[in-house]
Amino acid sequence: MDFRFAMITEYAPLFISGLKMTLVITMISVVLGTLIGLFMGMARLAEARHGMSKYLLRFLVKWPATAYVTFFRGTPLFVQILLIHFALMPTLVHPVDGLIISGDLAREIRQNYGAFFSGLLALTLNAGAYITEIFRAGIQSIDRGQMEAARSLGMSYGKAMKFVIVPQAFRRMLPPLGNEAIMLLKDSSLVSAIGLAELAFAARTVAGVYSRYWEPYLTISFLYLGMTMLMAWGVSSLEKKYRIAAR
Repeated sequence: MDFRFAMITEYAPLFISGLKMTLVITMISVVLGTLIGLFMGMARLAEARHGMSKYLLRFLVKWPATAYVTFFRGTPLFVQILLIHFALMPTLVHPVDGLIISGDLAREIRQNYGAFFSGLLALTLNAGAYITEIFRAGIQSIDRGQMEAARSLGMSYGKAMKFVIVPQAFRRMLPPLGNEAIMLLKDSSLVSAIGLAELAFAARTVAGVYSRYWEPYLTISFLYLGMTMLMAWGVSSLEKKYRIAAR
């Protein structure tokens, strides 16, 4: 078998564009998913000891957060992408009767950015569900005495979490957060199914033109490998930094 490098060089701009899209959608999803995970993680652990607030917290905060995590952790990401792109987004953004955006703006968004927003939303919500559990486990790993001491000093629950619990838990959460970011980078290839022009889409396009598969798919395999190794190195460096700072 001869490896035809000319195929790759001819479509190099397509692969570069796909690489940029993969990085952009992954980075945005990781950042937004981390924010969702932080708030949902605290929501799942929120407590109220007295009165009606105990039941309001349970029904309006803890149970919705649990339902969100259960759904997105218990269903395939590929199905979530299809559901959001073909069912949810047309309901929210539609030229005629969109619940959020309608008219010409909705038509413009769906034609030019529909796949991007659908893929971004699916990856973000999926990452947020997994990161929620990472934050929950990390926070629970901190001794309860830390929270009680902070509350005894007059701190609210939110301030105790922000200044005492989360900074300590973050060092323990770095490895699973890094793994989730790497998994999300690789899973971003699934959004090619809805037409987003990222790496997997570029490889499928080139393979369709030449009816050859070794060249395009090996190319993106090595690109994904390089990115995951770079991300793993970055997470390892952060772990060492915070480990040294903690001493």
